[in-house]
Amino acid sequence: MKKASGYHKQGYNCGEAMIKAFNEDNNTKIPVALGSGMGSGFTVGSVCGAVGAATVILGYLKGREDKEDLNIARQNTKELMTMVREKYGSELCKDLKKNGISCEEIVEYTYESLNEILQENK
Repeated sequence: MKKASGYHKQGYNCGEAMIKAFNEDNNTKIPVALGSGMGSGFTVGSVCGAVGAATVILGYLKGREDKEDLNIARQNTKELMTMVREKYGSELCKDLKKNGISCEEIVEYTYESLNEILQENK
């Protein structure tokens, strides 16, 4: 069992599962509660909670503190969104579900993609 989807199977929503797995794998302390409102596409079938949580993680790690700083988190988020869209045709929960994509699949793909982006941008 892979960690992020394993947490989802334990009852964490997609966003919470992403953050919890990332914290465990990277010894970070991003509040899991930040993902609590992201499940089921921010509760209305909108952006997948796994994708939303990945952007929170990117912001935490690569975000800027000053408007003059280069916005690396934004660049990384665009890369992540492009990867998800290219693979699934959409980042919207309602579209993913309509196309038979399970939460476990999108959680794992997004988690792997997030880690790939972070490795490339060390």
